[in-house]
Amino acid sequence: MTENIRALFDRWEQVWHEGRFDLIPDCVGSHYIRHDERGDRTVSREEYAAELQTVHRDRPGIRVVVYDHSFTSERAWFRFAFVWPDPTTGEKRSRAGMQSYRIEGGKLAETWITMLGLGTAWADEPQESWTRRKT
Repeated sequence: MTENIRALFDRWEQVWHEGRFDLIPDCVGSHYIRHDERGDRTVSREEYAAELQTVHRDRPGIRVVVYDHSFTSERAWFRFAFVWPDPTTGEKRSRAGMQSYRIEGGKLAETWITMLGLGTAWADEPQESWTRRKT
C-alpha cells in the first residue's frame, strides 16, 4: 500500500518541480483541507491549483527539498525546505518546514504544515527525491 503513496508523491513532486499542473487531479481530492499559515481552510482542487501556479509565478525556480519522510497507507510526513532564488537579486532564499498529510482514496485530502522563518534550512543533506533517501 505504501507503494501507492510513493507513486502519489512521485507525481506530486512532478507538479512542484516540473510544472506538471495537469497531474493535480491525480494528486488532490476534490476538496483539500489545509492547516497552514493562512489558517484552517478547505479549498477546491481548482483553487489549490491556482495557488500553486501563483507560488511558481512569484518565486520562479522554487524547489521543495526533502530531508526525511515517512509513509503509511493513509498518512505521510516530510521534513523539507522551500528554496528559491530571489526574483530581483538572484540571492538564494529558503524556509524549512514540516508537513503531514492525510490521504483518502489515493489523493491528498488534508494537510498540516508548519514553517520556520525566512533563511532557515536543515543542517543535514537532502534526499535524492521526495520518496528516495540518499544512497
